[in-house]
Amino acid sequence: MAAAAAIGPATRALPSDWYPESLAAGPDGSLYIGSWRQGAVARLRPQAEQPEILVTPGSNGLANGQGVLVDAKRKLLWVCSGTIGFTTVPMTPSALKSYDLASGAPRGSYPMPDKGYCNDLAQDSHGNLYVTDSLNPRVLRLAPDDKALHIWKQDPAFNAGKEGYNLNGIAIDRDQHVYVSLVTAAAQLLRIDVQANGDAAAVTQIDMPRMLKNADAIRMGEPDRQGRARLVIFESNAFGHDGPYGGQISVASLDGNRAATLQTIVSGLNDPSSGVIVGRRVYYIESKYSLLFKSKDDAHIPRGVPFDVQSAELPE
Repeated sequence: MAAAAAIGPATRALPSDWYPESLAAGPDGSLYIGSWRQGAVARLRPQAEQPEILVTPGSNGLANGQGVLVDAKRKLLWVCSGTIGFTTVPMTPSALKSYDLASGAPRGSYPMPDKGYCNDLAQDSHGNLYVTDSLNPRVLRLAPDDKALHIWKQDPAFNAGKEGYNLNGIAIDRDQHVYVSLVTAAAQLLRIDVQANGDAAAVTQIDMPRMLKNADAIRMGEPDRQGRARLVIFESNAFGHDGPYGGQISVASLDGNRAATLQTIVSGLNDPSSGVIVGRRVYYIESKYSLLFKSKDDAHIPRGVPFDVQSAELPE
């Protein structure tokens, strides 16, 4: 992974009206930021003053740009495409999309089975991709040679919350554990143990010391000083229970089936739906979805809304 110094300034501007949902970092320090509204992906090269549009709006049927992942080995960019709307491009069935990492040219599209919703994704050391489904209680997997997504783990623990959605973020710990978050506000994350053959084992609830404010993306950090696994949790406050600036970013140190510590490192954010860890810093976006959701139609969505990528130092 690129060193944090290669990313460039601490705050990087995105195109206006971008409404980002997820971002990823490449080995050269480039950041890739998907747009939920524009159905596109922007690239911020190290030290570049302006972003460039790598994946053009609607390319390969991309609609709501959700989870973004850089597959450096295969030189691919993976993006989840959603179906909620509020976009400038046509809606298409939810799918996992791939693009050439250098040019942004379309490379593949893998539809979500059973009208599922591709929300976020993670990759293990073997190149397998794991995808959360927000409309069905399951995690899907795509192996490097697969032609279609298949169910890796389905479990009642993933069932929908009161808003009607299931899983949200996902992170992998050394190919041994897969962590997922629920879309609804909850005081826990969930861990899926991975068997030696790669199959999914049991689902375990990981208790948090408080209610998480809609844990959106989750990212695996370096172990803490005691050697405990750490997760960076992007609490998007997705349903606005604490006002438009109730979002925050927290770091959890895990001890067995509970979080031993949960430290908030950034607060007062407007829908911080995702981020990426580079070195000792976390780079994150504010999605500002409330501006979309409170608009009764496209004509009432405000124009010229600024967006950026910000960063914060992680605790030791």
